[in-house]
Amino acid sequence: MSNLGLEFPAPTPARTNKNRVPIGRMLVDAGVIQQPDLLCALAEQRYCDAPLGELLIARHLLSEDDVTQALAAQHHLQLVDLNETPPRPDMASHMNALDCLKFGVVPWSKLGKTILVATDQPDRFDDVVDRLARAGNSYLPVVAKKSQINQQISALYGQELACRAGSRVALDESCRIWQGRSDHRSGWAIMTLAILASLAMWHPAWTFTVLILGALLTSIMTVTLRSLAFFAKTFLSAPPEKRSRLGDIPRSRLPKVSVLVPLFQEEEIATALIARLSRLRYPKALLQIVLVLEEGDTRTRDTIARTTLPSWFEVIEVPQAGRLRTKPRALNYALDFCSGTIIGVWDAEDAPEIDQIDRVVEYFAQAPDDVACVQGVLDYYNARTNWISRCFTIEYAAWWRVVLPGIARLGMVIPLGGTTLFFRRDILEQLRGWDAHNVTEDADLGVRLARHGFKTTLMPTVTYEEANFRAWPWIKQRSRWLKGFLITWCVHMRAPRRLIKEVGVIRFIGIQTLFFATFSQFIAAPLLWSFCLTFAGMVHPIETTLGTGVLMGLFSFFVFAELLNIAIALKAVSGTEHRHLLPWAVTLPIYFILGTFAAYKALYEFIVIPFYWDKTQHGLGQPPCVSGPTPSTSLP
Repeated sequence: MSNLGLEFPAPTPARTNKNRVPIGRMLVDAGVIQQPDLLCALAEQRYCDAPLGELLIARHLLSEDDVTQALAAQHHLQLVDLNETPPRPDMASHMNALDCLKFGVVPWSKLGKTILVATDQPDRFDDVVDRLARAGNSYLPVVAKKSQINQQISALYGQELACRAGSRVALDESCRIWQGRSDHRSGWAIMTLAILASLAMWHPAWTFTVLILGALLTSIMTVTLRSLAFFAKTFLSAPPEKRSRLGDIPRSRLPKVSVLVPLFQEEEIATALIARLSRLRYPKALLQIVLVLEEGDTRTRDTIARTTLPSWFEVIEVPQAGRLRTKPRALNYALDFCSGTIIGVWDAEDAPEIDQIDRVVEYFAQAPDDVACVQGVLDYYNARTNWISRCFTIEYAAWWRVVLPGIARLGMVIPLGGTTLFFRRDILEQLRGWDAHNVTEDADLGVRLARHGFKTTLMPTVTYEEANFRAWPWIKQRSRWLKGFLITWCVHMRAPRRLIKEVGVIRFIGIQTLFFATFSQFIAAPLLWSFCLTFAGMVHPIETTLGTGVLMGLFSFFVFAELLNIAIALKAVSGTEHRHLLPWAVTLPIYFILGTFAAYKALYEFIVIPFYWDKTQHGLGQPPCVSGPTPSTSLP
């Protein structure tokens, strides 16, 4: 009853008016766009899964303000500016955070029992009403810009979503259970050192011999896997690559693709990144580049603020929740704000080929449903900077162009790289995203995909990165990778029988080799270097325990392992693009000495600070203009 004594019926849920004037007709009648522009956009919409307004924005015919105003007029709804009149904090209690993200809405105001909900898609508001019909309130839509809606979702639910981002992965598949257990790990480390010291004092020669044999065992595992991968890549034919044009994809319309680009303290590279990604060829109305910033990162935020972002770029700022600040946590948070059905990841320094998204979409359209992830090839654009950058490029070429394709042909688990990854969104969400505490969240996710019965495939599309060319930054970066490998191995070896059941015996052995043996061989490398003592005329301990014959056999294997690595490297850089690196391949044994320093740093951090993320500085080298695909040089 009103203050005039009149009775009004109780409010009813809002329903969309089905007899509204098409928005294209409204825009033409208002003189905002021309009829030919509308016809072109409608033709494009037949193969692009995007609203008409987004297609017109991508063509630079309209602004987001123009589309929002037209939507409000079309649906006869109130237009609100969420920056001028943001929702009160108590409005968060009227809707669930995940519902807001799912439908792209945010509760704005309350009038009695009627909740005014801001949306940029009023034609979908019926879904919101159906979802919330049991809540006892009525819901009416108001229209706001999508960017403002996302900002207010972060403002209302940011802390809740940030906490969720840190613990999305199931506890039995995450390393976050290790929080607060550094004393436990330190105790085991001290006890292990004490035992080794006692054994060395009791019988130094035999202790040294046993340690060398253990190091050789991990080396044998690594050499065997790399030899098999080398053979498979060289002699086993790869399945024919499925190639087609975008217009030939057997789907109704092209899907939207969201690519996450985490940034942190990237003052030097943010502007260049935006310029490089602007060269991508995929329809911009179907492309969402999400720049993921950490709360408090004023350096990157100010850099982006000075840059004019294209309409298909979006900035998501991850609220701080606790002490954890890692790349996978940021990815988990931003994932909820993505609108694409395919989710990709690039790093801040990346320069992808301009047709990369096109090829990913083509591949997913023709791949079986159990193919969850497509991994591209990584390469470096600053290989000629110095010796370290040359060796780094050779190492990556050997891994991405020989070893990893060979591993894939052998049917082994593929440890993912940190960038040029593309996922089916539904499967990525089924696995609950990334482990926010693992510093090699990519490799861990590769194992989890395999354990859940999904496949990862490699695709010959190249993304160019910046190689670390200074010794200490190289060691810091490599120590993070090695620490993550050890963490990943420990996580998935909690229940070995279960792991064998899920991936099989062969792939189980592969996991031991890829993660544990890789870490161990760097830790134990000084033991193997001791074979060089014989060149100095010194007696090796193995001569006194196992005899000279055994020593020479072990030394021969050590030499074979180094020659194998060089042979793989020579094959990897034999193509036209990398041929200038051939003379440097023989220096790899010296280059990998740096890995030992990184391994001991990783071991210390594993014991004391396992979740510490040692940031790699980028922007020291300038990438070339990546103008187009290079299928002939993508993979040898």
